[in-house]
Amino acid sequence: MDVTAEIDAFAAESDTDGLLHVFVPHATAGVALIEVGAGTEGDLEAAIERLLPREDLYEHRHGSVGHGGDHVLPAFVAPSLILPLIGGRISLGTWQSVVLVDPNRENDVRTVRLSFVPG
Repeated sequence: MDVTAEIDAFAAESDTDGLLHVFVPHATAGVALIEVGAGTEGDLEAAIERLLPREDLYEHRHGSVGHGGDHVLPAFVAPSLILPLIGGRISLGTWQSVVLVDPNRENDVRTVRLSFVPG
């Protein structure tokens, strides 16, 4: 899920320079910088499926088959990142967007916590 617009709206409230911390407080989620809209989302989903297949091979066994892999995801897609703010705008590359990554099919409610440190 692309959360760039929501993060940029939060950043605009500061109207200054600094660092913006993005954090997802969930055991199966992470945040990443990727290009969206050019097929990268599907490529990322396919890569996660290859890396953490939905099979009965995990010791972590509550939930549906393969759910243990969801809990391994944050080791590969970090649950937080720090973005520079310049003039109240997140400073991203031309094709970069901030996305929430969570393969967990059992809970679709997620929180993204944002905090700002002026610089």
